[in-house]
Amino acid sequence: MPARLRIAFGLLTMLPVAAAADRFHWGDGIVFVTSILSILPLAVLLSTATEELSLRLGPSIGALLNALFGNATELIIALAALRAGLVDIVKASITGTVMANLLLALGLSMLVGGIGRREQRFQPVVARVNGSAMTLAVLAILIPSLRGMVGGDGGGLDPAAAESFSLFVAWVLLIVYGLTLLFSLKTHRTLYAVAEADLRHDGGDAAGGPDQTPRPPLLPWVAVLLAATLGLAYASELFVGVVETVTESLGLSALFTGVVLLPLLGGAAEYLTAVSMARKDNMDLAVSVALGSTLLVGLLVVPVLLLVAPLLGHPLDLSFNVYEVVAVATAVLVSNLVSLDGRSDWLEGVLLLAAYAILAAGFFFQNSPIP
Repeated sequence: MPARLRIAFGLLTMLPVAAAADRFHWGDGIVFVTSILSILPLAVLLSTATEELSLRLGPSIGALLNALFGNATELIIALAALRAGLVDIVKASITGTVMANLLLALGLSMLVGGIGRREQRFQPVVARVNGSAMTLAVLAILIPSLRGMVGGDGGGLDPAAAESFSLFVAWVLLIVYGLTLLFSLKTHRTLYAVAEADLRHDGGDAAGGPDQTPRPPLLPWVAVLLAATLGLAYASELFVGVVETVTESLGLSALFTGVVLLPLLGGAAEYLTAVSMARKDNMDLAVSVALGSTLLVGLLVVPVLLLVAPLLGHPLDLSFNVYEVVAVATAVLVSNLVSLDGRSDWLEGVLLLAAYAILAAGFFFQNSPIP
């Protein structure tokens, strides 16, 4: 059993501890810490189950599974936060997830993968195909904010108009998401052949090779997928029940909590996968994970949140403040600049991490509420 799975199964003992802490009122701080320690291994198990089922069911269905469950952790946590009425934190987490994927995950991958190597190479088509769609998706999310900033009366859009505009964007993004699935699974599958081959290669063992490796069992990993999803839903409810109280006691704003804390918690499994692949000199897959995860957030997670939010009694719109818009645009621009040439080194990783640290610090020192 891989080391990360052994650690994940060990940390699962924190889930009953978190449940007991909540049931017997041991304190919000204990519930906060133990629920975080529960979410992390559940996210790893969900990611691993998705990968194993992808190997078992083949590239086409596997790609569909990755498309549906690749960002399930972020979506589950965000839905739990929406149910609790933490709209500001959910909106901020959209900004934070884009920043973390494009600057933190990609930066860590280039830094860790580049140590001891002069440079690493990856297929530029991997970055180009994912990067162009990802950029358009992220910019589409920002358009309602820009429309509000240039409102003729100086006040931007009224709440009803902002919500309607955001819902329209959500439906457009979902349609684009469906077309990207058609593109990747049907009409242009060959463009994704590199990533699929890398995934199959990493699923094989060194002795027998990918072609001779027995396929993973189906039912056990389906059970793990379902159990991890249910466990994440429960642990997320515990987490969001105390996150506001605990972060306020620590002097953290809802903006900083959403931008930094939630994306780190929800995306931990993807970050580990990207860094691990980069260390193995498999930058094709590392770049695909970082850019593809951002694409899924823009085309699936955000539209789902926008459409479900009114049903939960807490409408959500895409009105971000100026600093959030600049932060997201910066993340997209910088990540595209360093990835489009098909080469990376440890210094580029440091630059991406520095950009993330500066932007995150800006959110820490920005105490104004989210508009």
